[in-house]
Amino acid sequence: MNILDENIPESQRQLLHSWRIKSKQIGHEIGRQGMKDAEIIPFLHKLRSTNFFTRDLGFFRRQLCHSNYCLIILDVGQYEVASFIKRFLQHPKFKIRTKRMGKVVRITHIGMQVWRLYAEKEEEIRWFIP
Repeated sequence: MNILDENIPESQRQLLHSWRIKSKQIGHEIGRQGMKDAEIIPFLHKLRSTNFFTRDLGFFRRQLCHSNYCLIILDVGQYEVASFIKRFLQHPKFKIRTKRMGKVVRITHIGMQVWRLYAEKEEEIRWFIP
């Protein structure tokens, strides 16, 4: 399940839906409006196989790696979010759900920085040329 943080614009959510990328947004289809960051992690622990997309850089922490979810922090412009979500979900290293779980990923224009569950250091992945 793809969950979008409240900080992702409605236009980007609609664009994802037009591409047939299913998602639910905090405060609309799931959770409640105004959920604090400290409430989101325990909420994700109750779900299974969840991708949580946010623009909040505070989530890019190694300690947040968990086998039930993947945290994806989008360090891009607010109106670029949908295209980077699509790009991430199509990337060979993350295309399959099992390859995403247990990771905290920061997405930028250059590539991705990835913390893996139990890893000692973060991995850097450059974008591939489609």
